[in-house]
Amino acid sequence: MYQLPQSFFLGENVQEIARNLLGKILLTEMDGIATACRIVETEAYAAPLDKASHAYGMRRTKRTETMYLEGGHSYVYLCYGIHHLFNIVTGPAELPHAILIRGGEPILNQAQMLVRRNKQNITPALTAGPGALSMALGIKTNHDGLALFEDSCLIKIMEDDFSVEKKDIKALPRVGINYAEEFVEKPWRYILLGSKWVSNRDGLKQ
Repeated sequence: MYQLPQSFFLGENVQEIARNLLGKILLTEMDGIATACRIVETEAYAAPLDKASHAYGMRRTKRTETMYLEGGHSYVYLCYGIHHLFNIVTGPAELPHAILIRGGEPILNQAQMLVRRNKQNITPALTAGPGALSMALGIKTNHDGLALFEDSCLIKIMEDDFSVEKKDIKALPRVGINYAEEFVEKPWRYILLGSKWVSNRDGLKQ
C-alpha cells in the first residue's frame, strides 16, 4: 500500500479524478489512532461554472479560500452547523475544483469508528454519508487545508491492490443540490456498484 502523490490530484478533469478515487483508501491517524475506509462514493464539483459549487463564479470567501490551493489539499467545511464534510481539492492552483467523499467501507479499526459514532453495531449507517464518514474517521474542520500528499499528514489517500474497472462504476446525479438549476442533473456522483456503504441509493436497483 502506498500514499498517492500530489500529481494524482493535479489534473483539470475533476470528474475523472472523482472516478479514480473509488477503491482508494482514506486513512486517518488522530491522536495516534489509525482508522481507514475504502472510498465507495464521490461527488465532483467543477467551479467556476458549476452552480452547485461553493466557488461558483469564482466566489471567494474565508471558507472557500482553501479551494484555490493546488490539488491534493483537504477542504473541510461545516454543513448545517453539525456535519464536518471532507473534500479533496483538485487541479492547479486558482482552479477551485473539489471532490466530496460521500461514503466509505470500514477496513481498519471499526471499533474506534463505533466509539466516535456512538454506535453499537457495524452497519452502513456507520460510514455511509459524508458527515458520518468524517465523524467515524475523526475528521473535523480544523483539518481544512492539509496537504494530503505529505508523509506527515494526519489524513492520507492510499492505494493498494484493489482493482476498480469502468463496469464497476455508476454515474448518478449529485445529492441535495436542488438550487443548482441546470447542474442538478449532471451525473457527477460516482459510486462503486455492489457496495452497501453507498450513502444514497436513488437511481440504483434495490
